[in-house]
Amino acid sequence: MSIQRYHTGSRMSQIVIHGDTVYLAGQVGNAGGTVEEQTREALARVEALLGEVGCRREDLLQVIVWLADIADFDAMNAVWDAWVAPGHAPVRACGEARLAAPGLKVELIATAAIARVPT
Repeated sequence: MSIQRYHTGSRMSQIVIHGDTVYLAGQVGNAGGTVEEQTREALARVEALLGEVGCRREDLLQVIVWLADIADFDAMNAVWDAWVAPGHAPVRACGEARLAAPGLKVELIATAAIARVPT
């Protein structure tokens, strides 16, 4: 089974497809914004990457959410709840972690199903 990689750099790819599964690198918003702003931006990036390979948010299987401060859980969820496709909520985990850069408040790691591998 082949592996396809998109937006590949020396350290990582933004998208990897193996079989009928799409894996996305962690997506963040712009450092310094509120957790709501960063969540909206990260979700938009997830949606854009999924779109590149013919997927939609309804195809999400799993999303892992990392928050720099778990006190932002409710604020992040307010944005998440408005974004997630009704009846298509993926499995999800959320935890607190020190993120890669100062000013980042949320990071999303997504996995989705794909009906066919794009050419």
